[in-house]
Amino acid sequence: MQTFDLLDWNDIKVFLGAARGGSLAAAAKRLRVDQSTVSRRLASLESALGLALFERLPSGLRLSDVGQRLLQHAEQVESAVISFQHEDHPGNGCIGGRVRLATMEGIASLYLAERLWGLRERHPALTVDLVTSAQTVYVNRREADLFLSFFKPPGKGLISQQIGAFRLGLYAAPSYLARQGCPVDLRSLKQHHFVSYVDDLVQVDCVRWLDDLLDEPQTVFRSNSMIAQKSAALGGFGLVLLPSFAVTARDDLVPVLHDTAFTVRELWLNVHADLQFAPRVRAVMAYLKDTFTSDVQFRQPEAKSPRNQASPQPPHCAASSQHLRLFNSAT
Repeated sequence: MQTFDLLDWNDIKVFLGAARGGSLAAAAKRLRVDQSTVSRRLASLESALGLALFERLPSGLRLSDVGQRLLQHAEQVESAVISFQHEDHPGNGCIGGRVRLATMEGIASLYLAERLWGLRERHPALTVDLVTSAQTVYVNRREADLFLSFFKPPGKGLISQQIGAFRLGLYAAPSYLARQGCPVDLRSLKQHHFVSYVDDLVQVDCVRWLDDLLDEPQTVFRSNSMIAQKSAALGGFGLVLLPSFAVTARDDLVPVLHDTAFTVRELWLNVHADLQFAPRVRAVMAYLKDTFTSDVQFRQPEAKSPRNQASPQPPHCAASSQHLRLFNSAT
């Protein structure tokens, strides 16, 4: 190994970006530089160390054994710098800065976005970047400061806390129920049309929630967007399984079989261990916990409904009778 006097510590940052991104292009995007800069800095680092850190493959970059060992040390250096940067110094009473919060599109757009103003009122100098993602966000790879997920993600150095849970139930537009009728029990769902996700685009298995209710539903509309699914159901395409937080009194959607046709998901707040005590991150975490624990719909619901079990109760279309009368009178 060559002398460390030749080592440029800025190259370590580029190395981390390449190791986490898996390619020159991904690293360049992360670091906001061009690919040639990434390639040149990696070559400089390998030259200074006298070691090959990556295998260059047609599919991208793969860490060598030496690169894997350097990654562990580089992450420790990064963690130490981040911890020092975010120490709460005495006398600094104003919490400010920027926090990147990543979560799924549905809960971000249909619930969180309109409620984050309360955080702004508490901490005017604090800014939140709300990032939506259809896949797991790895806070241990610095992809975000916080990850709000419907499952406990894997990963070293990750602090995860369950802060709630929510029910998902079936909904339909009055126009669909007027045309197709209301399901009388879980078995009768096989005769109905559904709105759901595009199966081969699902990157997080926990959103395959319709599978909890029945096998091979007659899906007539698919989208990787929960908002698009909700809109399609409002348009009369079919039944849609939505979280409780996604439907409000303003929506013209009728609950269907809510006593029997439902499932449950957990809500987890995830942070890297190095950031858990940073004032800006702690402020956002505290606000999120307050928001969800004070909302009754995120308190631990009942266990999941048994699948394909006939309901001994009449179908939950009590709300639909009024909707259907209004719909029929309008048409």
